[in-house]
Amino acid sequence: MESLLDMLSDVDVWEKFYDYKTALACPKQFTSFLRAFTDGRRYLPVCRVIYGKEAFPLPKRSVICKMGTDKKRVVYTYPEDENTVLKLLTYLLLRRYDGNFSRGLYSFRPGRTAKDAVRELIKKRRVFDMYAYKADIHDYFNSVPVKMLLPVLKETLSEDEKTYGFLASLLEEDRVVERGKTITEKKGIMAGTPLSSFYANLFLSDLDRYFADRGVIYARYSDDIILFAPGRKELETYARHVRSFLASRSLVINPDKENVYEPGEGFTFLGFSCGADKVDIASATVRKLKQKMRRKRDALARWKKRNGTDGESAAKAFIRVFNRKLLESPRDNELCWSSWFFPVINTAESLREIDLYAQDCIRYLVYGKHTKARFSVRYDDMKRLGYRSLVHEYYAHEAETQIKKDCPLRGVLKDSL
Repeated sequence: MESLLDMLSDVDVWEKFYDYKTALACPKQFTSFLRAFTDGRRYLPVCRVIYGKEAFPLPKRSVICKMGTDKKRVVYTYPEDENTVLKLLTYLLLRRYDGNFSRGLYSFRPGRTAKDAVRELIKKRRVFDMYAYKADIHDYFNSVPVKMLLPVLKETLSEDEKTYGFLASLLEEDRVVERGKTITEKKGIMAGTPLSSFYANLFLSDLDRYFADRGVIYARYSDDIILFAPGRKELETYARHVRSFLASRSLVINPDKENVYEPGEGFTFLGFSCGADKVDIASATVRKLKQKMRRKRDALARWKKRNGTDGESAAKAFIRVFNRKLLESPRDNELCWSSWFFPVINTAESLREIDLYAQDCIRYLVYGKHTKARFSVRYDDMKRLGYRSLVHEYYAHEAETQIKKDCPLRGVLKDSL
């Protein structure tokens, strides 16, 4: 079997990777970068470092705020060229070893997405008459014990010792760069780095198989787990197994996100609220987004007052921020907010609530007060400033989806323009 490391310097492999990336809804900026990266053979110096067993650059440690919350998380990034080569390696790993994973795993897999997880669950109509258990692993990526992962990784890559050796060297490196200084720390599988997605799938694959072998309705997307059982006692047995298994891997469930759902109650998973007839955005997700909007509104109001800026400029800044967050892909490896939710929900109720809140924030920034007079700022005024309604964008998405269903060729031609 050819080592995946040897494939990293193959131009044909890079061309296939480019074709894959351009077929996705990723930013044009990244696809342009990848085209130049491939044409310029910028991967070759990185490959020479890997093949020559020279020291790979250390990852950079950063702390970022999670969207819509005050919570912060630690992420890691490698230099751009090295990171791009690791993206290709991850692409190859996820495809060569996809057969090792159970059907109930949906994260970071070829041809499987979070949307598929929700769709397949709600297609099983009996789940709404069953008990459900949902768990979320606290800080999963950065909590994975490397010493426990390495034997699993070695067994999986038993026919590719060269690739295993390289991956092990990255995992065992305990130095990172933070604010220009080199520090040491336990960093798990390094959230934010391309390879972490493969490791996240692999480390809990035995848990996935346990439920698959028993025919349990079960789904996992990285650190989010949900399963169903016809009876309460059976559900509690499954929940105990999840807790025990995770504890044996030195992982902890987030108690605030551990839930049991009664029959007929529906369930929440991956930010979706799922009922027998309605799939909407979960109320917690809506609440967090509104909190994010409020904080940005208040920050811009202070900025406006401090600098004597006019209200329309502050409103435009608010609109730019949330158009980008909600309607544009932030990075090539992330779906934008609307791409995550629009294909699955079948109601605009939550979108309408978010729209109304965003519009109120914009009116406040333009007018400067919370009085009724702020409604003198009309909807057309907001559109002129660049505002895009989520409800309008959702129905446009639905119309485009219907066009592609009715005339697939027309949809393909439109996408190619």
